[in-house]
Amino acid sequence: MINHIYFYFQINTKISTMGVRGLHGFVGNACPSVCTVVNLKEMAEKYQIHHPGCTPVIVVDAMCCLRHWYTPKSWVCGGQWLEYLSILQDFIKAFNTAGIKLVFFFDGVVEQNKRHEWVKRRLRDNKEISRIFQFIKTHRQQPSRNMFFIPSGLAIFTIFALKSLGQETMCSLREADYEVASYGLQNNCLGILGEDTDYLIYNTCPYFSVNKLCLDRLITVMFSRENLCHSLGLNITDLPLLACILGNDIVPEGMLENFRQKCLSGYPFAKQNNDKRTNTILAVADYIARVLHSQQGVKDLQEMLPLGRNKTQFCRGILSYLLPGQQSPWLLEISSLETSDKQEVTMCSDPEILQIAKKQHIQAESYLVYNILRSGEIECSNTLEDEFDPELPGQALIYRPARQHIYSLLLEDNKDACNSCPIIKEWFVYFGNQLKHPELVQPIQLDIPGGTPSLRTLWLSQEAGVQSQRYDTFLACFHLQTEREELQALDNSRAALCCLLLYLLGQVDAFSLEDVNAFIAQTLCLQGKSVAQLSGLKILCFLQIEGLWQTCIKHICRYYFPAAWAHVMAMCHIWLTHVDSRAVHLGSLFVRGLTTLILANNACGLPFRMDDLMAWKMFDGKLFQQKYQQSHRGCPVEELLEGNKCWLTEFQNLKSLICKACLKNNRALQSRQRGNEFIRENRRWDSSFQRPHQSHFAPSFHNPNQGHHWRGFGPGSSRFETGPSGRGYKSEEQNQKKRRFQHTPRWPR
Repeated sequence: MINHIYFYFQINTKISTMGVRGLHGFVGNACPSVCTVVNLKEMAEKYQIHHPGCTPVIVVDAMCCLRHWYTPKSWVCGGQWLEYLSILQDFIKAFNTAGIKLVFFFDGVVEQNKRHEWVKRRLRDNKEISRIFQFIKTHRQQPSRNMFFIPSGLAIFTIFALKSLGQETMCSLREADYEVASYGLQNNCLGILGEDTDYLIYNTCPYFSVNKLCLDRLITVMFSRENLCHSLGLNITDLPLLACILGNDIVPEGMLENFRQKCLSGYPFAKQNNDKRTNTILAVADYIARVLHSQQGVKDLQEMLPLGRNKTQFCRGILSYLLPGQQSPWLLEISSLETSDKQEVTMCSDPEILQIAKKQHIQAESYLVYNILRSGEIECSNTLEDEFDPELPGQALIYRPARQHIYSLLLEDNKDACNSCPIIKEWFVYFGNQLKHPELVQPIQLDIPGGTPSLRTLWLSQEAGVQSQRYDTFLACFHLQTEREELQALDNSRAALCCLLLYLLGQVDAFSLEDVNAFIAQTLCLQGKSVAQLSGLKILCFLQIEGLWQTCIKHICRYYFPAAWAHVMAMCHIWLTHVDSRAVHLGSLFVRGLTTLILANNACGLPFRMDDLMAWKMFDGKLFQQKYQQSHRGCPVEELLEGNKCWLTEFQNLKSLICKACLKNNRALQSRQRGNEFIRENRRWDSSFQRPHQSHFAPSFHNPNQGHHWRGFGPGSSRFETGPSGRGYKSEEQNQKKRRFQHTPRWPR
């Protein structure tokens, strides 16, 4: 079944921000023949008829699909990871049932000629994140889907999720869209699934829209580059030229603005009912078809285009669309491009280690390791962080000390004459970093008795005792060697949880006892919940509840039945809760911390199974919001653990381990309740509703140095590593700044 869907596409298309500027909107508005509805199951059946014995394959640009895949209603709280895993499972099942194999590609690197575009998008996303936190603080709830921002770390955990589901998953060595197009062409794939207009330019297999995909029927939109060429009067080999003149991720849109205007002024068929973008695309295509085809082609183009010093960049733009074995009649220069492609100098001096890292990178089995060993340049995209919270710095700064140790471990065998490791260039996004240039980060030597083991030992050795060495090296990356015995006695996921919490406690002063309790409780409660239970968790805003509740309960019960009012509030305060902006920030910090554990695990030769470090094993955003708010309201442990006595002992053991480690390092783990403003206000209305002002989370162990049970309220400072890591981010002045975001209680006295 193939139908034109001009009207449907025109109404529903959201213009893509990737690929060729304005092309998605153009094909929907001016070239309806380019967009046709197709049934992928029927296409797969026809494919098997024409290719007996071959399985139809769709190659998936996974980075384009993340927004489509993440459909859990809660997205701001840090990720509904178990629910998301279930969605991926259903996605794969739908295609496998139709006999279609999926191959997933992820971006493995940001190419230098696209760095400017990457930076521009990251700075734009920072503004979006600021708007999200402003909304949360104003309305105490999650914004609507039109402000949707993917949870931090979604791409990384999607890679491991797909691999855990048995899917062929790959990371690119260059821009992923090129490798996707190459794979589709060379393997005679059924098509490409994504949302990037560059796939209309590549001369490869058919391109399907993931945004228009109806999963239950496997119906979507196919974009036909042949029909696009027919409508524009172009050859397929002209499309890369058209893309570069219009502007893409390599050739900035403003570079050839004057040339496009010249084409538009000389275009006799411009229509008033078309927008300027549509007329511009038609005018440029007409110029290519009418003028350049009939004259001297590339020579005439070279005279017409005001490229100057931008000629090489323009030619690289065209070259980026040429798949293996393909050529273009519009390349203005070849020799300069060939001579500029010098052999890359890597940071790693051991070819075998580099080859292992490369293989693991391509097979999506590692995270960032190959990028560090190859070029010494890495990046991390935006994180849902509150720039106006002075107590919680950006994750890029918090986890930098751990990364510095990991860099040292990876580059230990590549020190210079001064016994220093090469400098690493970091493009990590956080507020205040304008990304005008990479930050130069110096690796820091690990403190390991006997010295840092080599990568050959950690990665290749099968000798007895090496696994223990791997574990010790991993702990050294986070300054946790003294807790080795206690951590090794735990289940791996629990040990990873403790490692992460102890590291955060060492780096962030504002991390409190209530925060620790919330993280531990939500991890324990997560193991007993199904996907349906987690998706059904409610995070409601009391201030939104209108009508009968407000008028009757507020005005009648409050004044005439104060005891009933207190009882109602006591029963309902758990589920009548709001989205807390600080908990959102903490959730993102935790998830980014898990990715840092993954990096360390890869670098150390896998002392942990990767599955033990996955987000769905120890974190759920909505559940954490619930436990965070319960903890900061002073709920007893039994309530935090939902009455499950089996978890009580484990909760106390994990907290005891953390508290002992804090005492050992002179870190005062203090209680700092940040209870619900509405509940605090209502406590003043009826004295019978008040609770004793004491912590329910006092550690149960004895401190022999003080002769009494330590409850975490005393002053103290950590001797964990300091520097640009987030330590000391608190002062009375900063706390006062934070208070400006507190909301006036809705209910007046």
